Formats: sequence, structure tokens, C-alpha cells
Amino acid sequence: MSDSTLQQTADLDTAPGRPLDRQSILDGRTSLGIELGSTRIKACLVDAADPTSVLAVGSHEWENRFEDRVWTYSLEDVWSGLQAAYADLVADVRRRYDATPETFGAIGVSAMMHGYLAFDERDELLVPFRTWRNTSTGEASAELSERFGVNIPLRWSIAHLHQAVLDAEAHVPDVRFVTTLAGYVHWRLTDRKVLGVGDASGMFPIDAATHDYDATLVASYDALVGDRAPRPLVELLPQVLEAGVPAGVLTTGGAALLDPTGGLKPGALLCPPEGDAGTGMVATNSVAPRTGNVSAGTSIFAMVVLERPLEHAHHELDLVTTPAGDPVAMVHCNNGASELAAWAGVFGQFAAASGTPIGSDAVFEALFTAALEGEADAGGLLAYNHLAGEPIAGLTEGRPLVVRTPDSRLTLPNFMRAQLYGVYGTLALGMRVLEGEGVELERMFAHGGMFRTAGVAQRFLAGALDAPVAVGETASEGGAWGIAVLASYLSAAAETDLGAYLDDRVFADAGFETADPDPADVAGFASYLDRYRAGLAAEAAAVEAL
Repeated sequence: MSDSTLQQTADLDTAPGRPLDRQSILDGRTSLGIELGSTRIKACLVDAADPTSVLAVGSHEWENRFEDRVWTYSLEDVWSGLQAAYADLVADVRRRYDATPETFGAIGVSAMMHGYLAFDERDELLVPFRTWRNTSTGEASAELSERFGVNIPLRWSIAHLHQAVLDAEAHVPDVRFVTTLAGYVHWRLTDRKVLGVGDASGMFPIDAATHDYDATLVASYDALVGDRAPRPLVELLPQVLEAGVPAGVLTTGGAALLDPTGGLKPGALLCPPEGDAGTGMVATNSVAPRTGNVSAGTSIFAMVVLERPLEHAHHELDLVTTPAGDPVAMVHCNNGASELAAWAGVFGQFAAASGTPIGSDAVFEALFTAALEGEADAGGLLAYNHLAGEPIAGLTEGRPLVVRTPDSRLTLPNFMRAQLYGVYGTLALGMRVLEGEGVELERMFAHGGMFRTAGVAQRFLAGALDAPVAVGETASEGGAWGIAVLASYLSAAAETDLGAYLDDRVFADAGFETADPDPADVAGFASYLDRYRAGLAAEAAAVEAL
């Protein structure tokens, strides 16, 4: 990649479109990637033959709702948001190329993983979408983890289904299909009830040999629930597909759902729908053993590709897969950068109130730069970013806190360093468990909007993990681009595996900025984490009292 994909994205509004790119768009020699993230739906159009070439982008902001103590998105918001993001992309194509896309060589859909979307025999949603953020499945998670001998986290689809069975919810007898958000959107676009193996691995455990649901555990679950279940489990779950396997074509109805104007024609091929963890691995070229990546957004999670099975089950670790089906240890934290963004908003409001309003990017840059001047241990300050429950930290609900002792040094640099450290706090607890298993990393890749300010969040993450952290050319637009790459891979899968495709055709000329851990940051964060772990008792007390 000779030019930065991130810089390409930033320059799209001003750079003129090349005639060759215009013809590729008109001919449908492109790949469209769509990702439904927690706060934004993104669309990314690339050249199918050279997916490093980003041709256009589109986006739409949205937000989850907390209704009846359930974190959810309405299906109406799903489709209005997808249509808005697609329309924004089409408008970008028109501005740059004076052309309107009518078809694509391939399309890929990605979305936040896990959760519970349950449908009846008429394909009607039975209960509001229960997202990954919900932590109401404790009884189910504990029972299944013990029975299976592997960790079944609270947010996994099977935990949500089993909790509904345990609670004898009225809708359970009518369930005929359970899927994830990416699986749902793909189904409506293609009429195919399928899922990429990476996303499927967040629904139910995957057999490393077959790259399909673990048949022994499926049988164990059916025996456990007996006639309390509406159907045998395998009949309720999507079919599992590996990366590179064709997963259906865009139907006439699907095209109308994505583009109500009628400009989009049916017939485009779709790749298997994937979760945001899988697209993050692709976008950072971290699908090989001893590589990993950290994705930071509303949630934050680390994915580490394993060389060997773990010796023990740990509640801090999920066992999932790459989009090709290889085993991955996942440290997933429900709370990422949202609290940090809220504080940046407060400082932005202060700037406006003082008569010197500045844009949000400038606010973040100023605050992140200030954090570099903070003490290595954040001056004794603690910041907890828990807006929602956090299983790794033992919290059923969230209570964001800033905590200090009388002898702490409350300065802006220390406050901001504490906030950035707080984003990594729970993640670091889980990564310490991986260290105890002897898992080694050659390099950790990072992506997400908080890494756009060069040299700050990346440096502190290197200190938190005590490992080199690389930020590449797709740092802030990774997910939508990652699924566009997987869509492009459809045409190459017969001749090469996913890892080789990424190495040789996508990242061969890529540049990564790597930050090695600073010994002072490593020691400072370790001190911070010791206080952070001890202070979780105050967090738990706040949940009980407030």
C-alpha cells in the first residue's frame, strides 16, 4: 500500500477521481464493505482487483438505546441507518467520479458480534434485539461454561438463548432462527441464513478441526435443555461458512432495502457476513499465529491468534476464530472509549463557553497531547470507564468514576493520562491472564478512532501490554475496509489462503508505525493497574449504592 488508506479516506472530498476508477465503478469491478458498529454505520468502496485503493466512503451515526433495562437497536434504525450510509457513499462517488454505481463485483456485511436476534416461522422478530452489551445472562453463562468446559461469556448468543429458556420466556417455543446483526442483514439482502465462522464463533463454540459448530457440545446442549427447547440447536443457528466461500447474491428485495431509490441492481455476490472482530483482524493483517490486534471503540477487545490450545478455561478469555477458522483468544471488554469521548465533549463545551470554540478533532488532539506530559502512573488518579456492566471486572452494571486520594496530583495531563489508561484497564487484566498461559506476541496491531492522534494512545497501549504496538494505514476506518477486503477475496480464494492473500496482495507494500514499550510507561501503567484492581471494590460499591 503505497498511500495511506487513512489518508485516502481523508482526501476523498478533495481528490479528483481517476478515469480508470470511474470505469471500474461503472463496470461493477469494485467491492463494497458495510459495517454496523456501535456508534456508526460505515460503507467503504474499493477496487476489487486492488482493495488497497479506497474509492469512496459513506457513514451514518447511530446509537444504542437502553429500553426496559435492555441495550438494543430497533430494526427500523438498522435499515434507515444502512440506507443513509449507502446513500452517503453513492453521493461521494458522484462527487468524485460523476458516476452512480449500479452494481458491485462483491459485497460484504459486518457488524458488532454476539447478541440475540430471534425470529419465528413467519420471520418476525420475537423480542427486541439484545446486543452484546447486555449482562443479564449470568445464570446461563455459568451453567454452560461448567457443562462445556469452555468459557461461554455473557454476551454470546447461546447464553442469551439459554437464559430465555431458563426464564421460560413466552417467546421461546416460537423461536425458529437465531442470528447476529451481520447475519440478519445478510439474510435480508440474500435470503441466505449463513454466517462467517468468525462471527459464528461468538454464537456457539467452534470445532477447530471442522470449522463448524462443535458437534459434541451441540449434542450436550440438546440433552441439557430437552423439551424446553423449540428445536434441536443446529436447526436454530445459521450455517457456518469460511472466508472465501460464496454466500449468496443480492436479491431484488435486498437491493431495494439497501437502496430504496431503485438505482442498485440485484445480482452482486456476497461473502460470508462477519463480526467486527474478524474484520479487525483482516484490516490489521493479524490472522497468523503470534499476531494480534486491539480494536478500540464503544467496546475494546484484543484478538490473539493462538499457536496451541490454552491449558485452562478462563472467564476473562473467549475462544473464537479468525474468518478462516483458526483459533483465537479474545479479551473482550464492554466499555471502551465512550467515557473518554464524553470527557472530551465536556472540554469542548468549556472551550465554546470561554469564547474559543474548537472542533472535536482539535479537542482530542489537545487533550491527548497533554496526556504525554502526565506522570507515568497518572499521578495517583484512577479513571473507570464502565458505562455498562463489565464481566472481566466482576461488574453487573456500569458506574463511571474518577477516583483520587488526597495526595494524588490532579492536573490536566494526569487526568487525561488516567482517562487513557482507564480505556485499557480491564483489557490489561485479561491480557495478564494470557501472559500466564505463556502466549507470546511478536507484535500487536491497533485500530480505531482513538489512534488517529499519532503517538499517544498507541504509546500508552504499548506500555499497558509491554509489547510493540503497530498502527497501520487503516487505523480509523478498519472494519468497513476489512469486510470489503473479504469481499474481494472471493475471487482469489480458489488459488490462495486468506493469510497469503493479505500478505502478498493487500499488505505487501503496507507501512506500519510501530511504538515499542517505554520502560517508564510500562512501570507506570503497572502501578496504575495495581491501584485499578484494588479500586474495583469502590466500583462495585457504587453499583450497589447508586
